Amino acid sequence: MKILVLNCGSSSIKYQLFEMIGQTIIVKGIVDKVGLKGSVIKHEKQSGQKVKFEGEILDHKIGIEYILGILISEKHGCIKNLKEINAVGHRVAHGGERFHESTMITDEVIEVVNELVDLAPLHNPANLKGIEAISVLIPDVPQVGVFDTSFHHTMPQHSYMYGIPYSLYKKYGIRRYGFHGTSHKYVSETAAEFLGKDYNSLKIITCHLGNGASVTAIKNGKSVDTSMGFTPTEGLIMGTRSGDLDLGILTYIMDKEEIGIAASNALFNKHSGMLGITGVSSDMREIEIEAWENGNERAKLGLDMYFYRVKKYIGAYAAAMGGVDIIVFTGGIGENGYETRKAICEGLEYMGVEFNNEVNNGLRAKLTDISMPDSKVKVLVVPTNEELVIARDTLKIVNR
Repeated sequence: MKILVLNCGSSSIKYQLFEMIGQTIIVKGIVDKVGLKGSVIKHEKQSGQKVKFEGEILDHKIGIEYILGILISEKHGCIKNLKEINAVGHRVAHGGERFHESTMITDEVIEVVNELVDLAPLHNPANLKGIEAISVLIPDVPQVGVFDTSFHHTMPQHSYMYGIPYSLYKKYGIRRYGFHGTSHKYVSETAAEFLGKDYNSLKIITCHLGNGASVTAIKNGKSVDTSMGFTPTEGLIMGTRSGDLDLGILTYIMDKEEIGIAASNALFNKHSGMLGITGVSSDMREIEIEAWENGNERAKLGLDMYFYRVKKYIGAYAAAMGGVDIIVFTGGIGENGYETRKAICEGLEYMGVEFNNEVNNGLRAKLTDISMPDSKVKVLVVPTNEELVIARDTLKIVNR
């Protein structure tokens, strides 16, 4: 059975075609700069053969049309016709309180996801464009929505509620939802399997560190707390997002700068975080060069703030769960930033972390135990695979 997985962003489309017998990737790729100048498709076959296409891709429908055309092309394709695609799985950012698990896409589901656009204005519209494109291009194929938020629906009420009038929660659904759920689920399960331990009896803290970042506390196989909240802005300092912020700052800046909702939303989501602090970039690699090679003090400050915030969440979640057995690093920074992992783990010896920097140093994107053999708390690097989780869930739903 072949399943196509689509992850549509505001200006990109990531795709992977899986053969679910053996769960292997047949092809993968990305359509970048959708609707912008310099659109490009990077396509890679199972053999390792890579090809790049450049041209004008005005919208997601055209981008997906190109993807499907490449999949069946004689030179670069891997299937004879589109009927070989048995199902399509979509990443959907926000499922609100309605979707506690992955679900078959229907008109009713599309309507609800549309209603949730206000909760994820950058992500849900793009996800819906991908669903709409498949409905037009290969209308008979079953489609499944896999929600970033669903893994976190096991959080207890005292974890997800905010200290606001309860009536506002009932009226608008204002609560902590959490994101990166497919990633946190995959890497925590993989970590337990790698160590040969029972997933349902462990206390795991997963750190998904990328341009967007979140930390999740997973106890006995269930998410019990996570750093992102009602929106992906809360929690860690990120590439361009502020993370945790005193609400008084928001109203103060709006008053002093005389800006409205749209401008303040852009300020805290697109111009804050590491970019805003350092004035260098939202890319950790560029910030590290400025801080450590060029002595940029603001870049150093940004790194110190970043490391501190992650470390603080690890400590808080260890306290919330009554301890921790495994700490996992994943995401672009978590998998490749060995200096970041070292800085975060320094000072965690009190909770039983014995860090193995000899193994950690230079390690990039490889499933590895980076703690000492006798470390009470194991520290792992686990490359994430959100697309595989989406493919697995899609297979499960269509086979019901």
